[in-house]
Amino acid sequence: MRAHEGHGTYDAVIVGGGHNGLVAAAYLARAGRSVLVLERLDHTGGAAVSTRPFAGVDARLSRYSYLVSLLPRKIVQDLGLDVRLRTRTISSYTPVERGGRPTGLLVGGGEERTREAFARLTGSDREWEAWQRFYGMTGRLARRVFPTLTEPLPTREELRRRVDDEEAWRILFEEPLGVAVEDRFADDLVRGVVLTDALIGTFADAHDPSLAQNRCFLYHVIGGGTGDWDVPVGGMGALTDALAAAARRAGAVIATGHEAVRVVSDGRAAEITYRTRDGEGTVGARHVLVNASPQALAALTGEEPPEPAEGAQLKVNMLLKRLPRLRDTAVDPREAFAGTFHIAEGYRQLADAHVRAAAGELPAAPPSEIYCHSLTDPTILGPGLVEQGYQTLTLFGLHTPARLFARDNDAVREELLKSTLAQLDAHLAEPLADCLATDADGRPCIEAKTPLDLERDLRLPGGNIFHRALSWPYAQEGTGRWGVETRHANVLLCGAGAVRGGGVSGVPGHNAAMAVLEERDD
Repeated sequence: MRAHEGHGTYDAVIVGGGHNGLVAAAYLARAGRSVLVLERLDHTGGAAVSTRPFAGVDARLSRYSYLVSLLPRKIVQDLGLDVRLRTRTISSYTPVERGGRPTGLLVGGGEERTREAFARLTGSDREWEAWQRFYGMTGRLARRVFPTLTEPLPTREELRRRVDDEEAWRILFEEPLGVAVEDRFADDLVRGVVLTDALIGTFADAHDPSLAQNRCFLYHVIGGGTGDWDVPVGGMGALTDALAAAARRAGAVIATGHEAVRVVSDGRAAEITYRTRDGEGTVGARHVLVNASPQALAALTGEEPPEPAEGAQLKVNMLLKRLPRLRDTAVDPREAFAGTFHIAEGYRQLADAHVRAAAGELPAAPPSEIYCHSLTDPTILGPGLVEQGYQTLTLFGLHTPARLFARDNDAVREELLKSTLAQLDAHLAEPLADCLATDADGRPCIEAKTPLDLERDLRLPGGNIFHRALSWPYAQEGTGRWGVETRHANVLLCGAGAVRGGGVSGVPGHNAAMAVLEERDD
């Protein structure tokens, strides 16, 4: 429906129908507020969508966002979401060649099996015991920090008291993560596996004094209070479809094809101008929740935008006729690819890749990680593909900042994709190209997205998947009570750029809704 039909003014207008906007819409509508969601595209979901990217192929892939960790069970239960998440039985596999022979580290499949894998790689139990101690520490911290994400922002000291572990606080909040990694682990491969969680979409070195790597690591290990990364059954689109359905059931109006172009607010009421194929219109609101980047918020309100945070990832979607065989014959490919398959992510390799990229060059050995959604959830494939043994692969490349693509996005994308897949091929017993499926036009089923592609397709400033640099999960100057406040009292930022935003969490949407409801109740 058109935005103005039925209402001239709403209690809340939400700009953007991504997952956070839908969470906010559902909470507010369930509380009896009149809610309108304005979505620019012809569908909801934002970056958390499922699509069929390959012509004539019945495979519905999570095209951008692809795993779930930070979504609180509280949101799922509060909104009555019909969504299923499956835990991966394997955490990760990292291949390597040592002593002239292929080997690797498989983490998962039970504690004893993982201990044996560490011993097989390193020759002793030392690294396994260090791993147990380190992740025991992060697990305790996760159980204490994660519940605070849906509460008003604690102060730094309040969160420190909640953590109640001075060693954990120092390691994660005060000193570069590289210090702890080097102090606790001796094996280069093990060090690299630990560090990768600090570099997802974050261009930083292990010893970066800004601690950007620490913040990224923190959000990757606290999800759900466990740090587990789960597979959404039906793909990411199933999650956002469930959120849209929950919002509509509660009475929210979702208007797709409606692009908000201006927000004027006096702090008590606001007018939102939107554009459709038929022209422009306006709608009033008591509150406006912007489920978009801080740059988009500034554009809507006519203010000076902040500098965009640079994105630094390569996202590749693939469909295979079969999983490739591995050079390391001790590991079944169905296990190796079920978790996170680390490629060129040794500790020194990650450092070298960062140095080269910082100098404006593509990494000589591009680091990346892969997982196979369809091994855990085959429902994203048509029955015929499942029967024939087809599988998906999702690859996420690290240390590829947007600046590297500025001279020629298409050419650099192809060059980087080729060298990234060559790193994978080095650990396979057959070329990946021999396993790729083809679409209805005979083309290989593979697509790659650079930060510049994400900026163009999803309007992510700089192609940054978090909208801006990740924040600490505590109050700082100007963050407000919930971390969603702006300089306009009745305009809130409910997207990933809010404090405690980033990832598929719904946390900013929940917190913006709570801020609105709390104000109304005062």
